[in-house]
Amino acid sequence: MKKDIHPEYHTVKVVMTDGTEFETRSCYEGGELRLDIDPTTHPAWTGGQQHLIDRGGRLSRFKKKYKGFLG
Repeated sequence: MKKDIHPEYHTVKVVMTDGTEFETRSCYEGGELRLDIDPTTHPAWTGGQQHLIDRGGRLSRFKKKYKGFLG
C-alpha cells in the first residue's frame, strides 16, 4: 500500500433527523455529521409517496393493452 495517499480515517458522530445519534468511522472532515434525509424519513425507505411517471405514453399504452387481463 502506498504511504500518504489515503485520507485520514477517524470517528464521527452522526445525528439523524429524529435526533438519534451514533458513532461511526469516516473520512468526513468534522466531528459531527447532521443528516437532512435518512432511512426513517425518506419515502424510498418508508414506502410513502410513490408515483409512476408516464414517460412517452408507455404507461398509458401498457394499461390500454392489458386492460381487463386480470380483472
